[in-house]
Amino acid sequence: MRFQAAVLRSYEDPFAVEEVTLRTEPADGEILVEIAGCGMCRTDLAVRRSADRSPLPAVLGHEGAGVVVRTGGGPDTAIGVGDHVVLSFDSCGHCRNCRGAAPAYCDSFASLNLFGGRKEDAPRLTDATGGALTPRWFGQSSFAEYALVPARNAVRVDPALPVELLGPLGCGFLTGAGAVLNAFGAGPGDTLAVFGAGAVGLAAVMAATAAGALTVAVDRQPRRLALAERFGAIPLPAGTAGLPEQIRRLTDGGAQYALDTTASPPLINDALRALRPTGSLGLVARLHTALPLEPGTLDRGRNIRHICEGDAVPALLIPRLTGLWQAGRFPFDQLIRTYPLADINEAERDCDAGRVVKPVLLPEGRSR
Repeated sequence: MRFQAAVLRSYEDPFAVEEVTLRTEPADGEILVEIAGCGMCRTDLAVRRSADRSPLPAVLGHEGAGVVVRTGGGPDTAIGVGDHVVLSFDSCGHCRNCRGAAPAYCDSFASLNLFGGRKEDAPRLTDATGGALTPRWFGQSSFAEYALVPARNAVRVDPALPVELLGPLGCGFLTGAGAVLNAFGAGPGDTLAVFGAGAVGLAAVMAATAAGALTVAVDRQPRRLALAERFGAIPLPAGTAGLPEQIRRLTDGGAQYALDTTASPPLINDALRALRPTGSLGLVARLHTALPLEPGTLDRGRNIRHICEGDAVPALLIPRLTGLWQAGRFPFDQLIRTYPLADINEAERDCDAGRVVKPVLLPEGRSR
């Protein structure tokens, strides 16, 4: 079948919306999804700058959502034609971590999600000249009108929900909210400092507010701090003098939890100094340089760890987040601006410039 997709042909060039060809039907355990909307995540854009560069040309996009139009059947395919689904990351399903309900730490996570997908997928997607495109970015490649994905990646959602807006629940919003609800297990009376009020950080703020935790949000952009305040956080500009001391004062002796979304070593050190004894810092952004920790930052039981995909089992967390949204307690839709898929390069520019928190791309016929 032929359809439109945004193809990245080189690390320096813009995306090109082209006709591509899917040369296979869904196999056992796979589904074909008509994409209603796909969020643009910083991880998609980081392909241009990553040292571990993914093979190009490729179709990116890993925050897709849509409607199932075909299935391959098989014992692992409980999702049927007509189901509305949110797509999340790929995992093997049989390694020790997958069996232990930790699919974000799948032994094959990098090979399945970042470096070309499953080996058998290479010839599946081609351009108009027959040239192979790297498919299955995060099991999806959903900057497109259709995506062929493992049913394991998909989470069925209520068809009454606005499916075109739900894609970011599969990665960006899942990461921030999952860090708070899963990794930290934050609840009433807990204190949290969030460094970076982008899509992940603001999802963390919303989840913390829903959980009853007191939250301080740190960012350099006044507009994003205003959003954090709207969602229940105490805003603090990133350049505030004595930032750790300010956070400790606002949290009655220090935050129990801190979440860094910036990968900035000075802010990470500030986050550690802002913790109370035995406090925990979670990192969600990938570090690209060495992380020098200043003396004393890990004293008195403080600890630091990386959190991947919010420690989430998507089939459990995504329904929890849509339920909170329906109850008015996780208003993620207020972070979204939609763009036609044809305007993907404008969406990328707006994202890079901070003019939008979460772009969502709508294939032809879905624009609004």
